[in-house]
Amino acid sequence: VDKESSQPLEELDKRCAVLEGQRQHLERGIADRSRELRELDAWLDLAPKVDETLEDLSQRLLDELVAQLENLMSKALREVLEQPLTLKAETSHKRKALNVDFHIEREGEIEDILHGQGGSVTNVLSVMLRFFALSTRDAKQNRRFLVLDEQDCWLRPDLVPRLLEVVRQASCELGFQVLYISHHDRQMLERYCDKVYQLRPGRDGVVATEEKAEAVIED
Repeated sequence: VDKESSQPLEELDKRCAVLEGQRQHLERGIADRSRELRELDAWLDLAPKVDETLEDLSQRLLDELVAQLENLMSKALREVLEQPLTLKAETSHKRKALNVDFHIEREGEIEDILHGQGGSVTNVLSVMLRFFALSTRDAKQNRRFLVLDEQDCWLRPDLVPRLLEVVRQASCELGFQVLYISHHDRQMLERYCDKVYQLRPGRDGVVATEEKAEAVIED
């Protein structure tokens, strides 16, 4: 074969070699993409199981939180009111939002929170709910300071010290500073407080006078 006639064959061989290299490169790319697709399919197959697991975990955490809330509130109601009351909380989802409905029970019989006991139940529960809500917040972003303004307004005077004792215990255990505002007799309050200020009307406005406090600190 002369030189001139062999040149087209050599060029064809070179072109075939280039095409073969491209084919092999494309096959490797297809193999890589196929492997990635199989791995992605495997992850997608896990998605329903992951969602189910997360839903189950969320429900268990919610149940634990609700149980803690029920125990805390029931204990406070019994200590303050000296009655066999139990708080019950029922959770539900409405419009993609979590709802918690509360009611109280007395020896298995349901009672209305807002209208039962002349408002005293509401006083106790609103105090403890505030403690509970603030205790679940990040302490680095939310100061442990709670203002309770006339939270004993519906309680009989003889029950006010019991509520104050519950507030004192909760504030000590949770590390809270509490500003407690009340119209009840100062002498009834002072043994539960670190500082007592009595507000009186004056000629130029309200006058605040620091009174002696007799808080009893228990180990």
